[in-house]
Amino acid sequence: MNQDPVIVRQQTDEIAVCILNRPEKRNALSILLMQQLCRNIERILNDGKTRVLVLRGEGSVFCSGLDIAEVLDPILGVESAAMMRRCLLTLYQAPVVTLAMVQGAAIGGGAGLAASCDFVVADNDSVIGFPEVRRGLVPAQVMGVLVRKLNRADVREILLSGESISAGRALQMGLFNRIGDVEAEANSILSQVLRGAPGAISSTKRLLDLLDSRRLQDDLEECMRWYLQAREAREAQEGNSAFLQKREPSWHSKP
Repeated sequence: MNQDPVIVRQQTDEIAVCILNRPEKRNALSILLMQQLCRNIERILNDGKTRVLVLRGEGSVFCSGLDIAEVLDPILGVESAAMMRRCLLTLYQAPVVTLAMVQGAAIGGGAGLAASCDFVVADNDSVIGFPEVRRGLVPAQVMGVLVRKLNRADVREILLSGESISAGRALQMGLFNRIGDVEAEANSILSQVLRGAPGAISSTKRLLDLLDSRRLQDDLEECMRWYLQAREAREAQEGNSAFLQKREPSWHSKP
């Protein structure tokens, strides 16, 4: 098996595919994986030919989120958060069309990667969720993306509950664009996208971002400050301990 945490395949001259390749870890986002993902995306964008970037995961799960072993490390945890921010920005600001193909589950940071794409297609049995509050953390960085994609009531529902939601509910919210046969649905979207003019699509994406009241980059800097503050609190220590010990956390103590 190829041991690279990210595999790149050129599906056609115009379509490049980045594959998260840690199936034994449910494609958890290690620092190395995120570094390679960003480098590969930047290389693809510089080739001048690619018009569509597809993101998918190897195995039965799209992505289970950040690598918990690194998140818990005092030093690596900060680096992991910084790389998560870079990944979200790289995908969100890509001048080409981006599409995530979700199978099984997209959780936490993995759900953030999917949400940062222009389109998300998913199989009928997939789930997506942001469980950070259940671990004593603030889902800060993904929040910067979600407030641009969903209405505020739905953002509150999925972030404050921490509950994973079904593909059907994600479709209703707008987290997923289509559900069903991911290959067929992805090909249907891509065939339509490729009919558009590359320059017009790139400019449209830039204008959509400019029409937001704040730049995503500014929001993510503020979001990271909140995230790092939360991870140092006692609630985060209790939440992560409970997660590793497979028990319910106790929130009786003050933060």
